[in-house]
Amino acid sequence: MSQVLAIANQKGGVGKTTTAINLVAALAANGRRALLVDLDPQGNATTGVGLDKRRLKKSIYEVLSGRVSIAEASVLITTPTASFQVLPATRDLTAAEVALTRSGRSENRLRELLVPTRGSFDDIVIDCPPALNVLTVNALVAADAVLIPIQCEYYALEGLSSLLGTIQEIQRDLNPALRIEGLLRTMFDARSSLNNEVSSELIVHFGEQVYRTVIPRNVRLAEAPSHGISALSYDIQSRGALAYLALASERLERLAGHGGPARAPESQAADRMIPPERSG
Repeated sequence: MSQVLAIANQKGGVGKTTTAINLVAALAANGRRALLVDLDPQGNATTGVGLDKRRLKKSIYEVLSGRVSIAEASVLITTPTASFQVLPATRDLTAAEVALTRSGRSENRLRELLVPTRGSFDDIVIDCPPALNVLTVNALVAADAVLIPIQCEYYALEGLSSLLGTIQEIQRDLNPALRIEGLLRTMFDARSSLNNEVSSELIVHFGEQVYRTVIPRNVRLAEAPSHGISALSYDIQSRGALAYLALASERLERLAGHGGPARAPESQAADRMIPPERSG
């Protein structure tokens, strides 16, 4: 049975899609059967692996709307590098979001649709939209665990409390088995005193829930999506690619250790981390 991992943070620009693409590629490089689910109407994970959204006949929109099943031919697409498969997204997904919002008890839709597919993969990684909306809730209800990418800067911390609160509500009401697999420090610049201070605070407040692996700022990570490939395919010796290979190894270690802590940290912990605003 596969492990379903949601990559979530309602703040944009913290490296969710970069993490989704490169973690799946790194897991595949470790011999894992991996599926990337693009649950963001922007479809950045879809284009980031080389798929042309304009030419897609079937996407996750048709799956969520009940028009096709995930098992149907041509719904899942093998990436050009042939290392993993993708359930792509287009802007049509916005219509599915509206429909799910209007329908009652819509939180379980994705979980129910993934059930027949779980036996075909070792890892299913969901790239969530940058919002705490019905699509993100569907991902968290469907997931066994959540990975939270977080940039070690002031504003990146502000929404963490809301996300942790949402996770706690989902654990309580919809998915008791959901766990925080880890907080991932992304776009990290070791020369920045603020990055180092926030990183230290994360470790103080969240301890082992912070991944040991740190994703650095790296030009190869930024360039790879424009070529429609992962950083591992673009330059496997780059610091970014090596970091995601290390993250995949750490994730497999955590899975072997039964996934780590089962509960979300208290949302108030994130509030305590945020320093008061400075004038000027």
